[in-house]
Amino acid sequence: MATPTPMTPIERRASIGLAGIYGLRMLGLFIILPIFALYAETLPGGQSHFLIGVALGAYGLTQAILQIPAGWMSDRFGRKPVIIIGLLLFALGSFIAGQAQDIYWIIIGRVIQGAGAINAAVMALTADLTREEHRTKAMAMIGMTIGVTFSLSMILSPLLYKHIGMSGMFDLIGILAFVSIAVVLWFIPTPTITRFHSDTEANTSKLREVLRNADLLRMDFGVFTLHAILMSVFMQVPFILRADGLDAQHQWQVYLPVMLVAFALMVPPIIIAEKKAKMKQVFMGAIALAALAQLAIMLLHGSLWGVAFALLIFFTAFNVLEATQPSIVSKIAPLAAKGTAMGVFSSVQFLGAFFGSAMGGLLMQFFGGNAVLIFAVGMLLLWLLVASTMRPPQPLATRIYHLPEMDSKAASALQQSLAQLRGVREVLVVAHEQIALLKVEMSGFDEAAVENLVKGV
Repeated sequence: MATPTPMTPIERRASIGLAGIYGLRMLGLFIILPIFALYAETLPGGQSHFLIGVALGAYGLTQAILQIPAGWMSDRFGRKPVIIIGLLLFALGSFIAGQAQDIYWIIIGRVIQGAGAINAAVMALTADLTREEHRTKAMAMIGMTIGVTFSLSMILSPLLYKHIGMSGMFDLIGILAFVSIAVVLWFIPTPTITRFHSDTEANTSKLREVLRNADLLRMDFGVFTLHAILMSVFMQVPFILRADGLDAQHQWQVYLPVMLVAFALMVPPIIIAEKKAKMKQVFMGAIALAALAQLAIMLLHGSLWGVAFALLIFFTAFNVLEATQPSIVSKIAPLAAKGTAMGVFSSVQFLGAFFGSAMGGLLMQFFGGNAVLIFAVGMLLLWLLVASTMRPPQPLATRIYHLPEMDSKAASALQQSLAQLRGVREVLVVAHEQIALLKVEMSGFDEAAVENLVKGV
């Protein structure tokens, strides 16, 4: 087996910079979650919990609609222009929300924030700037940034609200968007070649295949449900904590220990899922745990310690599910449609965020707070039923190999040869991208034989 070459300085710079941009943008979306509902009810129009829910989740609707088209536009007009335009829209929406005097202008601001859909373009630029053997590492850096950003947001949100208020937080988000633009312009390298990457980008010709794949549809339903429940939690829990004696400015005292401990508790289940090939068991266990947490919030809402414990259970389960779902999608998606599958998965995630916050607000307005928790339990039990029918994901990994220039006939011959090697489950040789994508068994894969074939072409 050949010794892997380290990342080049340009690859490290690109990976760190793009992870930072992704993280700063997600910080702008996450950081208002713990205290927004409490703030919004003080605004004209905020007496409607439904409108609060729409305002909280409005970004998810435009993000879901525009994310895949923005990725396509980055293929045509360039990655950096699309990312910069997206960040400008995100900043504009943030400043509009920051100056809003009623709930309606906040909804407008949040819609514009979501229109700055840069996720797909960032992923494509990452693929442009990293070699195939380091692309997974670069994507993992972005994924880790999202997880850390979410946890930091839960902790920082009440503290920032105490010192600069919600308007100041929206303005801060807008300023961070301009910082991100500066990073794009002067820190992120400009790729010498921009090309389509089937492993990271959505392809219109593969949409029907992805939308007809039952295994992928189960995962789409799961991520929709998970983020719907997450947003419904933030429509109800801030009010519960306030009723238990913690106002908005002090709720960090719950979120800080909960997020730190939940972050640590998620690690053993993920290791068991990946290393012991227990993905389905861990996955279903986390769904059941999330449902129990919602029941616990409903039953223990008179006790601050009880609610904190229930939140610890929920966020541990949430972290496990958030980390394992993309891994499962990667394992079950056909190689030729992997980028498309991930694009649909991500779009559905944002759609779930809008649905959950809007539905949570609607239920609170007409049926009371417990209705939100009952809705969450019902959704999670339905997801548990759906997940029980999925086939256990095989312990597979994806490998990417760089190829020299070749014609379609040579690519087809290489694909056939690679498919016959021990431990290789699926092969896709893309001549115009000069890559070979392999889905291989975690054990028993003859990597040396693959490298010999690739070197010999």
